[in-house]
Amino acid sequence: MAINAQTVSAHVDTFAYDNLPPREQWPELSFSLPELAYPERINFVAEILDKACAQGFADKVAIRTYTEAWTYAQLQEKVNRIAHVLVQDLGMVAGNRVLLRGANHPMMAACFFAVIKAGGIAVLTMPLLRAKELGVIVEKAEITHALCSYSLHEDLEKTRQEQPRLQHVMYFCGGDDSLETRMQSKSVEFAAVDTAAEDVCLIGFTSGTTGKPKGTMHFHRDVLAICDCFPRSTLKSAVNDIFIGTPPLAFTFGLGGLLLFPLRVGATAVLLEKLTPELLLKAIADFKATICFTAPTFYRQMTGLVSQHDLTSLRKTVSAGEALPISTREAWRQATGLIMIDGIGATEMLHIFISAADEQVRPGATGQPIPGYQACILDEDGNQVSAGVVGRLAVKGPTGCRYLADERQTKYVLNGWNLTGDAYQMDADGYFWYCARTDDMIISAGYNIAGPEVEEAILLHPAVAECAVVGIADEERGQIVKAFIVARPDVVVDDMLAKDIQDFVKQSIAPYKYPRAIEFKTALPRTETGKLQRFKLRVAQ
Repeated sequence: MAINAQTVSAHVDTFAYDNLPPREQWPELSFSLPELAYPERINFVAEILDKACAQGFADKVAIRTYTEAWTYAQLQEKVNRIAHVLVQDLGMVAGNRVLLRGANHPMMAACFFAVIKAGGIAVLTMPLLRAKELGVIVEKAEITHALCSYSLHEDLEKTRQEQPRLQHVMYFCGGDDSLETRMQSKSVEFAAVDTAAEDVCLIGFTSGTTGKPKGTMHFHRDVLAICDCFPRSTLKSAVNDIFIGTPPLAFTFGLGGLLLFPLRVGATAVLLEKLTPELLLKAIADFKATICFTAPTFYRQMTGLVSQHDLTSLRKTVSAGEALPISTREAWRQATGLIMIDGIGATEMLHIFISAADEQVRPGATGQPIPGYQACILDEDGNQVSAGVVGRLAVKGPTGCRYLADERQTKYVLNGWNLTGDAYQMDADGYFWYCARTDDMIISAGYNIAGPEVEEAILLHPAVAECAVVGIADEERGQIVKAFIVARPDVVVDDMLAKDIQDFVKQSIAPYKYPRAIEFKTALPRTETGKLQRFKLRVAQ
């Protein structure tokens, strides 16, 4: 379906279409499932929220916190009022980009829906970003409007001073002339803008594990597609589910898992701020949550605390964001009896595309392509390789990479496939096994060494809390393996411990893979979503 931005798109501001990559650089899109046959004109907020209210969920709780419980009808009213503020008070027109900034809070969710219902394009940003980082996003996406939690106003005001195009800013949850104040006088009715299925509604910026962030553009139909693939086939979410977790809404893993997926099926989303592993376990018990989304690091830290909390309500736990160590999966199973769902997704693809659940899980494997997607392994020349050969993971489905005015589009898309930047191998049964990020593969004295494999071995040592492995330059071997290790509390950190860890690793994996250099640290660099920023460790060498 080709879109003519001037006649079919609802966008008055055509910036998004003007900056889409040429269609010949798009990945091949497939809509193989009947539920993915969306009409040419659709506004996903009307499809998810308005339809839920019309189909009998109006009085059911949609979003819950420790202090608030919003029904679907109440959420809809707030979304409609905010949409009026955007259009009437802030002059937003369809196609304008609106920066959204806040923690996981009902008002953040309402603002997100309001922007898109009114025909705008939401640009969600991590709460910990500073003015300089926000400025890059504002400049690249030419953002004119912002809705922001007042607790985060200082950095946004600095950005506003440096970025004159950001003219229309309003704060919620505090401040003078707040969004909540403006909302009070607005109508509770707002008809969703008649957007095309291929109107851009979301620009997600990559989280920075490889450095310079990229803007990824997604359509209304893309958002619906992620709701109708993984949750339906793998998660099997239902109306009585209560979703909870840690990833920020600004991270597509969190946006899907903690907001879009529950509302798509009429379930309940629990949105909480500043969770620690212990507080997340307490919240699962308090809210009787049934589905949890978080990163491997959190599951590893929660394992030893499980016995202190009632987790009998929990039926599904989803891990994504980085590789899931076998030791973490097994420790979680022993502590809870639950078989963790692992998954790989990407900001470019919007959410998870390879996963497995229940009896389909093979420990150590990420899983198989979920219904609606296909995957293969390509060599450096773009040819598919046979089972057991390590190569580049390539994916196709109903979603795909469309970078915002970025030359890296041609590197991510090859012959219609999305290249995720991960080194994988596929076994004879079609299961995909993670090896490394393609830039995490260490070549030492002719050997290919996957950094995460070494990390897995190091994490089994009883003195190790966290670790990250990178390759560093070495005159004799080309590269050597270096491990950055955070020791557990009360462990004596010295050369003897380093030697003990090296010997330990040699006993569990091939000796040539052991870390020839070890540096102990108090913390590892991570993005706000919990992903290791290995490039920072490389740069520091």
